[in-house]
Amino acid sequence: MTYPEQPHFLPVTREELQALGIKQPDIIIISGDAYVDHPSFASALLGRVLWNAGFTVAIIPQPDYRNPDSFRVFGKPRLFFAISGGSVDSMVSNYTAARKKRSDDAYSPGGIPKRPDRVILVYSDLVHRLFPDIPVIIGGI
Repeated sequence: MTYPEQPHFLPVTREELQALGIKQPDIIIISGDAYVDHPSFASALLGRVLWNAGFTVAIIPQPDYRNPDSFRVFGKPRLFFAISGGSVDSMVSNYTAARKKRSDDAYSPGGIPKRPDRVILVYSDLVHRLFPDIPVIIGGI
């Protein structure tokens, strides 16, 4: 079997996807974390493993859940969407043990919180409404 060559970074924009000669990715990973190409970040690790298995992968890191267009960046995946809340549960990243709203998020660019509460539910509900015919696989911490 011939595998597509691993890109230096997995595509996170339509331009990066097109630069690889891909019109429609096989799998789109949606993550509550920023994209960091490091094994401690599940979206990067799983994306690389899937790519090595012969699938093309694109990642939508921390889409704006208030803007449906941020979920349409790559259109429909050929196979499925994979959705993860990220490296830390969204409720833990958003609130302290005293139930106070956190002012920063270590897994977001600039520390600015971007993920909603119960991120997997919010993301998967929106993806299911936008792409009702595409399977959604959820997972994470």
